[in-house]
Amino acid sequence: MGKVLVTGAGGFIGGHLVKSLIATGHNVRAIDIKPLNEWFQVENSAENLISDMRDTHSSAKSCDGIETVYNLASDMGGMGFIENHKAECMVSVLINTNLLEAARKSKVERYFYSSSACVYNGTKQQYSNVTALKESDAYPADPEDGYGWEKLFSERMCRHFREDYGIHTRIARFHNVYGPNGTFYGGREKAPAAICRKIALAKKSGHHEIEVWGDGEQTRSFMYIDDCLTGIDMILKGEYIDPINLGSSELVSVNRLVEIVESIAGIKVKRNHDLTAPQGVRGRNSDNSTILSEFGWEPSISLQTGLESTYKWIYDHIDEVD
Repeated sequence: MGKVLVTGAGGFIGGHLVKSLIATGHNVRAIDIKPLNEWFQVENSAENLISDMRDTHSSAKSCDGIETVYNLASDMGGMGFIENHKAECMVSVLINTNLLEAARKSKVERYFYSSSACVYNGTKQQYSNVTALKESDAYPADPEDGYGWEKLFSERMCRHFREDYGIHTRIARFHNVYGPNGTFYGGREKAPAAICRKIALAKKSGHHEIEVWGDGEQTRSFMYIDDCLTGIDMILKGEYIDPINLGSSELVSVNRLVEIVESIAGIKVKRNHDLTAPQGVRGRNSDNSTILSEFGWEPSISLQTGLESTYKWIYDHIDEVD
């Protein structure tokens, strides 16, 4: 097997991906901008490097001798982060631009880009009972400001490098990936991790009360990390060339998310709704008709099952947080 590069390897999805690739016999170069002691997972058998892919020289070196690139590097987080750091999110466009150019010069064969459901037109996400989003709903363009625009532009970069230079680029639009070994505090966490943290703290403290952003009726679908890894592997190896949804189609409200975690924790909590907090779009769900028709598969791990392992991991590690 040729050597593979994973950027963003110190992050949540990147760490799980490196672990999976190592387990299946791949030779992995793992890169992240963070110090090694801040990576969520470190595989000692990988070539672990600290480097900034926004720098052209660093990105060029990263692709030397590489056959396949998995680009998961991005300055991002949950809605609390991306709504308040739009410029930082946009600067991530340098990462994909530099890596694509480096991949072209190094004759990389396959290139996976992790895009986001934040590319979708906001006018199609104004109601809780949202119609599931098809891939074509990204246009006419009206994505999440900042982060969504960066992702949509980077998708086009991948397309044109494929058309002009023959790199086999593949693009997945992730829909809210969650699971163990991820961010659950500090402002970059997403809703499942945040709710698990809040209820775990409520249980440990005996103060059964939590803050919920918005009225709790905003809806999303959430994909467990194991389904995400399966999808990445299929999409990269497959022949479907356009951006494709990679997400669960199990639509739930934030209030329902709280109920599920309550049942796992074995407690009931009082909910204090903060209507001034960042909430993002009112509703978002993944239309999986394309991935079903192309691959005969879609993410299927239930939210209940995924949250059980996620809550347990956060509960077991929450005392480590300063």
